[in-house]
Amino acid sequence: MKIRTNALAGIALAATAALGLAACGSSATPAATGSASAGSKASGEITVYNAQHEELTQDWVDAFTKETGIKVTVRNGEDPEMANQIIQEGAASPADVFLTENSPAMAQVENAGLFADVDKATVDQVPAAYRPSTNKWTGIAARSTVLVYNKSKLTEDKLPKSLLDLAKPEWKGKWAAAPTGADFQAIVSALLELKGEAATDEWLKSMKDNAKTYNGNSSAMKAVNAGEVDTALIYHYYYFGDQAKTGENSKNIGQFYFKNQDPGAFVSLSGGGVLKSSKNAAAAQAFLKFLTGKTGQEVLQKGTSYEYAIASDVPANDKLVPLKELQAPTVDPAKLNSAKVTELMTKAGLL
Repeated sequence: MKIRTNALAGIALAATAALGLAACGSSATPAATGSASAGSKASGEITVYNAQHEELTQDWVDAFTKETGIKVTVRNGEDPEMANQIIQEGAASPADVFLTENSPAMAQVENAGLFADVDKATVDQVPAAYRPSTNKWTGIAARSTVLVYNKSKLTEDKLPKSLLDLAKPEWKGKWAAAPTGADFQAIVSALLELKGEAATDEWLKSMKDNAKTYNGNSSAMKAVNAGEVDTALIYHYYYFGDQAKTGENSKNIGQFYFKNQDPGAFVSLSGGGVLKSSKNAAAAQAFLKFLTGKTGQEVLQKGTSYEYAIASDVPANDKLVPLKELQAPTVDPAKLNSAKVTELMTKAGLL
């Protein structure tokens, strides 16, 4: 499992560049059509800039190539790193497809005007709750926010009822997070969209005082398991991934889902999009359709990433809490603002 510890420093500068590109891209003629012609058969090869779990993406690629014969070259990196690279490359990018773990990086590239429209056949495979309203990219998987806690220190009835409660004085020194990671950035992006800038600013400032910070979600979870801190705000799959192995870093841990449309119940989308500049748009669109189709979603369901399948009526891995039971808030992922989040987190002293 690929662990996310990427720093967010420098994103604000890249986001500024994105705005400039967006202004230019709105009227520019794309280098290639973003959609395959009706009835055309895709072939050839494509390049994927990948910020998803490397093992999961490789499983997808292997299955896709076996089915279609299309060769896929994968370049791996982190969400912000890859988004910034695509924006800097612009119409000259060699990437055909961009895959992420979290949606703010997708919105960053979309705001730069660099995505083609997703083919309708692909859009039709993904429920509206799991794709942006713009259909400039689509969800390919999902992960839920969860508060993990040390069961020897706390019982569920003593846990905060809302993500916002972690700002209260009684939680000082009792919770942890990995603020420099893209995972946490996505959670804060949802908080910003749901509660506004003032509330998010206040929450982040309190986090600076209340929370212990770690370099990555796995480290935060390990700290809870070891009793270094009572709770940590992470994504669900870190726990399930550890449980599927030795369980040594999660044996003392319980998982608490905030539910009730709370910001802490946010479900983050992993995204996939086709670049306007793709030199093989037909194959790129075919790849995205495959990921969200039955076979691609079954690869996800049966794999070891423990992310949620979201498309083509494929249920999640049966070890996971069903998506419908998470009671997640409604958030349009196209509106998640990574640049503003970086600004607010820097202001709060978290970056």
